Amino acid sequence: MTIAAIDPRQAKTRLHELVVIDVRTPGEYAGGHVPGALNIPLDQIGTALSDIRDAAERGEVLVVCASGARSEKACVQLAAEGIRTVTLSGGTGAWAAQGHELDRAQACDVKSAWSMDRQVRLTAGSLVLLGLALGEFVHPAFRLLSAGIAGGLVFSAVTNTCGMAAMLGKLPHNRPRKADLDATLARLRSS
Repeated sequence: MTIAAIDPRQAKTRLHELVVIDVRTPGEYAGGHVPGALNIPLDQIGTALSDIRDAAERGEVLVVCASGARSEKACVQLAAEGIRTVTLSGGTGAWAAQGHELDRAQACDVKSAWSMDRQVRLTAGSLVLLGLALGEFVHPAFRLLSAGIAGGLVFSAVTNTCGMAAMLGKLPHNRPRKADLDATLARLRSS
């Protein structure tokens, strides 16, 4: 299935006519998002289907993530439900790289907003160091932990998926509160 995509320059000129849905985690979203974007994390798309369908009937829906991988998954999921959407080529990374502004959450709204790739790097690096230390001081077999993480990172790069990011996305600081999702869906209904 081919997913329709628009580049950041096109999106910038059409931003006023697009409904923008950011499918990253709340923490990533708070760290910087396309102006006017509504945060509906990828794993919450199913909850928001009817509201997204209604929005798509009123105008074009642009789906955004950090690099474009998660937004493409969301577009595929929505297309399977008969909802036409487009993805932002290169995601918010490409948006920012082209010099376009990002909106950020107020400091009081978020305790600490780490991007998902930063969380993955911290977790993967910590596990590799743990495996090496345990392998040195406890038993050499613990080095397999480091090898497993390395293999997972290679698999992640080859398949453009990340199981560690999916797991980290389920942590409480990466989950939207019910009230936040309800407020986002109310804004989506009114857009």
